[in-house]
Amino acid sequence: MKLVVRNDDRAVAALTARLVADLLKARPDCVLGLATGRTMERVYDALVEIGHAEALDFSRCRTFNLDEYIGLPPGSAHSYRAYMNDHLFSRIAIPLENTMLPDGSAADLAAEAARYEDAIRRAGGIDLQLVGIGETGHIGFNEPLSSFTSRTRDITLAPGTRRQNAVLFDGDIDAVPRRALTMGVGTILEARRVVLVATGAAKAGILAQAVEGPVTPMISATALHFHPDSLAIVDEDAAPHLKHREYYDSVFATDPEFASFNA
Repeated sequence: MKLVVRNDDRAVAALTARLVADLLKARPDCVLGLATGRTMERVYDALVEIGHAEALDFSRCRTFNLDEYIGLPPGSAHSYRAYMNDHLFSRIAIPLENTMLPDGSAADLAAEAARYEDAIRRAGGIDLQLVGIGETGHIGFNEPLSSFTSRTRDITLAPGTRRQNAVLFDGDIDAVPRRALTMGVGTILEARRVVLVATGAAKAGILAQAVEGPVTPMISATALHFHPDSLAIVDEDAAPHLKHREYYDSVFATDPEFASFNA
């Protein structure tokens, strides 16, 4: 894993969006793995800005989102489909049929999970997967005790996750679904690159555990240590508990991948 620290959430978003844009330029038919949440909103804002400024062509790329709630009515404004349409898809020229999310309203959730895994395989796998980190340490909705070999499946959300997400349901935790369909940890690890994005003081403790603590299924983000090309991009507010900060800063200063940001 590489880890870099940027000054604030805007700088984190700018770097993350730049990596996505550069991949899209190099491979217009790339497959992107996308995530939701407040951290990603700035990333998508930055990507849209780059897209307009540099005339990025999204028409051939395909996207797969990490997860979707189970039990929301079709067309719910609280669904992750609605989130993605609002924050990204409606703002770029991408065919909606190229944008995939698990169907949380499917009658047969096991069959839907298998269908989603097959769709990823048929697309040739995910080139770059964006992930956030929840306060339980989850990536996707892989809550504590998720196997590192787990595949797309339905899962019960931790109480802390539902409290964290209540802000997106007008503060009403009772409105937050109790279950979701999520890519498994094993599914995420099969992406060619995984980029974890974390901002804000609320993520500082769990980020330090995920990056510098023991590898454990209690914190699914620690599985990224097994990935050959994983990168964490975090801001100063999320970084105060990191013990090896001097090294992380040297990576950003010297790694050729980040040379344009140090010019």
